[in-house]
Amino acid sequence: MNILFLTHSFNNLAQRLFIELTRCGHDVSVEFDISDAVTEQAVELCCPDIIVAPFLKRAIPETVWRHVTCFVVHPGIVGDRGPSALDWAILREEREWGVTVLQANGEMDAGDIWATEMFPMRFASKSSLYRQEVTEAAVRAVLTAISRYLSGSYQAVPLDYTCHDVRGRLHVPIRQSDRAIDWQHDDMRTVLKKIYAADSYPGVLDRLYGASFYLFDACTETELQGPPGAIIARCHGALCRATTDGAVWIGHMKQKNDAEPAFKLPATVVLGEYVKNVPEIPSPLLRTRSPVCHLTNRDIWFEQKDRVGYLHFVFYNGAMSTQQCERLREAYQMACLSGVRVIVLMGGADFWSNGIHLNLIEQAESPADESWRNIQAMNDLVHAIITNTDQLILAALQGNAGAGGVFLALAADRIYARKSVILNPHYKSMGNLYGSEYWTYLLPKRVGERKARELTHNRLPIDALAAQDMGLIDGCFALDHVDFYKQIEQIAEDMARYENYDRLRISKRLQREQDEREKPLAQYRSAELRQMQLNFYGFDPSYHVARYHFVHKIPHAWTPLYLARHRQLLKTKSA
Repeated sequence: MNILFLTHSFNNLAQRLFIELTRCGHDVSVEFDISDAVTEQAVELCCPDIIVAPFLKRAIPETVWRHVTCFVVHPGIVGDRGPSALDWAILREEREWGVTVLQANGEMDAGDIWATEMFPMRFASKSSLYRQEVTEAAVRAVLTAISRYLSGSYQAVPLDYTCHDVRGRLHVPIRQSDRAIDWQHDDMRTVLKKIYAADSYPGVLDRLYGASFYLFDACTETELQGPPGAIIARCHGALCRATTDGAVWIGHMKQKNDAEPAFKLPATVVLGEYVKNVPEIPSPLLRTRSPVCHLTNRDIWFEQKDRVGYLHFVFYNGAMSTQQCERLREAYQMACLSGVRVIVLMGGADFWSNGIHLNLIEQAESPADESWRNIQAMNDLVHAIITNTDQLILAALQGNAGAGGVFLALAADRIYARKSVILNPHYKSMGNLYGSEYWTYLLPKRVGERKARELTHNRLPIDALAAQDMGLIDGCFALDHVDFYKQIEQIAEDMARYENYDRLRISKRLQREQDEREKPLAQYRSAELRQMQLNFYGFDPSYHVARYHFVHKIPHAWTPLYLARHRQLLKTKSA
């Protein structure tokens, strides 16, 4: 079928559906929902059999849905209506939630139902639930809906609130007053629940030091205590604030400022001088509890099990600042000296890594200088992994990876990913950025020169299965995080016990020496950084403009042609 995606942005869900439907043999083109006129033109150019709307912030125009079947993906159970579906589900602590695919009509979220999928609710942030459970349920529901549509015999089910199994209802948009934290009375779970329901947008509005801020990125503190509402500690950019029964860590904040735009930054960066005298506590790298259950504020930790070491790094939205890269490199070097035979780079549950930290770069006095420092720190980290010939390195991608984060993973000897992981092995979407992290060495070694050019120029996402098929990674399996970790643990333990372990390590060292003789790593780095220097300091401001738009969440003015395939022919004719 010819399918047109109508979406507010090409987010995780849209990317995943794009990949799945393309694999099924459908022709998929994307149009950003900018205006009714743009949408109408896209439909005229594309002539779609159906429209799929994975992520919208406004209604599809009547001129479209009356003539083309439009499947709207709603992150709620049957009967649930309104823009705050997942927010309310978290606040009300629903034990089960779902995704519904319904047909657009004249009433928001009230169209005939084509498919629905349910999932158990974790106690987690909205963004994490959306990337994991909601996305998986949405994929199943959309595939079911399209299969039913293609059958030609399925009759969509009208929404009927008189049916006993229709639990959803029309709800009002959630307000900040519904999320407001009462620090004098709310316990840890209540505070977490309110912030979870607003992460990653719009955040919970709160007052501190006489000013208003939005709170994001919260986790439990299990030991520290203080007067309710008091800021009692800081650690690596996060602030610890006391509740009635303990405390929570606030990782990121955004100042409410009507005079100029603001964006999310580490909490200590936002509050600056206000918290300079708050005690800073250490964050020990060694961790003995299960890595699957991360409760305390720790963005980097190392766990050793016999001859295998697991290095975890959980960075908000996968962004890695200069300081985080430096601390991760130090942690990696510590792992190298721990006596383990295999080091497993685990990343985080939602993201492996998305490369340099664009928000911190944007707020720097000189974004160009901070971009340069950040990419150098990323390169130093990748270099440390590539040049370690004393151990075998395994990258375990639990979550998505993009740009420099993909090439960080390629520095490892073996790479495995969950089947649902999405990779974006390119930089060009960020203002035609050239990229570094030794990608010109690592990528062709994995997939060859031709495929490397294709991946970096097409700017399209790929899933773990496609990455495995082309040799970019070594394997993918297990959607469930717990099952994935168990399989990774088994693979790592087998590698550490392998009778030919020393032969593998020697072979790795000899290959590295041969590669270095053919072309030193320093040459790859130097050539890449010459291009990056032009991106950061040259006359073309594309990178700085694209970064500004990304950080400030400025809506798209048009859909890029590599997504809007229906517009490529129009451009060719006009040229």
